[in-house]
Amino acid sequence: MGTRYVRILMLAACVLVAGCPRPSRAPVTRPEEALVEFAQPLELRDDGEPAALRAAIAESLVWLGTRPAEQRFIFGRREVTAAELRAALERLHSHITDGLSPEELTARVLADFEPLESAGGEDGQVLFTGYYEPELEASLTRTEEYTIPIYGQPGDLVEVPLEPFAERFKAERVFGRLEGRRLLPYWTRSEIRGGKLGGRGLEIAWAKDPVALFFVEVQGSGTLRLPDGGERRIGYAASNGRPYRSIGSLLIQEGAIAREAMSMQALRAWLAANPPQCNRVLDFNESYVFFRFLESAAVGSLGRPVTPGRSIATDARLFPRGALAFIHTERPVLLADGTVEWRPLSRFVLNQDTGGAIKGAGRVDVFWGRGREAELSAGMMKQKGRLLFLIPRQPRAR
Repeated sequence: MGTRYVRILMLAACVLVAGCPRPSRAPVTRPEEALVEFAQPLELRDDGEPAALRAAIAESLVWLGTRPAEQRFIFGRREVTAAELRAALERLHSHITDGLSPEELTARVLADFEPLESAGGEDGQVLFTGYYEPELEASLTRTEEYTIPIYGQPGDLVEVPLEPFAERFKAERVFGRLEGRRLLPYWTRSEIRGGKLGGRGLEIAWAKDPVALFFVEVQGSGTLRLPDGGERRIGYAASNGRPYRSIGSLLIQEGAIAREAMSMQALRAWLAANPPQCNRVLDFNESYVFFRFLESAAVGSLGRPVTPGRSIATDARLFPRGALAFIHTERPVLLADGTVEWRPLSRFVLNQDTGGAIKGAGRVDVFWGRGREAELSAGMMKQKGRLLFLIPRQPRAR
């Protein structure tokens, strides 16, 4: 690797910056405040496969290739252009090989990047959750068994980016419908369930279970299991623009599920045991997602496939899209005897998605892919941890 990499390797296994825990603060609302210097020491040790990291970086590079070279990306109080970010990621991509040790990977990252840490939420910490690609029993035609419509994007859904009106609305947008010359909020979940979109031919498929479809909406993508044994993937096309409201929080407030017992699995079990309550509880979340068919794997907000265990979703208003990051938290692992053990999760990731519930500098959602283990992580993760973003070093620093 040469003497330069040897020197970096000796220092990189543990990135130490002195400091004290951050006090409580007001919520971060500006990207310039979202990333700060380290508060406590943290070892940047990657526990994942290098091949998956290469794949995730490649998707960010494809997306960055569609951006204007001079587009600015905000990393706290620093900015870099799309051209600079792409060049740094290209160098890293070329340096990642199979069999690379965690120490060597950290050294190669720190040769071209330096870390900044998320300011976190009001308590200065970051809450990590997970999402995955669920499976859903569905039919491409309506039958007596499959009666729940899966809607594509309506033609009267109007999207209004707010950034052109004022810079403080960067990355924000509203959705609505026109009534004469007035822009009104789009129909709520309850109104859509009640038939506001019926008769327009917007159905791309039909589901058997409304609760299963609801959880596909929450995850943003899924796989339709068809009656003939085939499958079709669907992904996010648009939403009605209504704010996301957690049905888990509703059931905690009502005393139906204890806060410490809340998980996706607990939610599903409660809804299955209380069918008369389903519509009321699901309608509490007025947000509604419209879907489209996908020809590839699950796609994130960059319009590119997301990589299991290597793609994260954050607040697009605060953190640079497509950028390299590092997460340090815990994930659940199912043991042979059926019990769950929590193990450290520590790895480099790419910021390639966002979500209605992922707001503020103290929230991260980790994508886990498909299958039982992915569902376990997505359903149970609600762990505190730390989030770092890696900003390209200045040429002289490299």
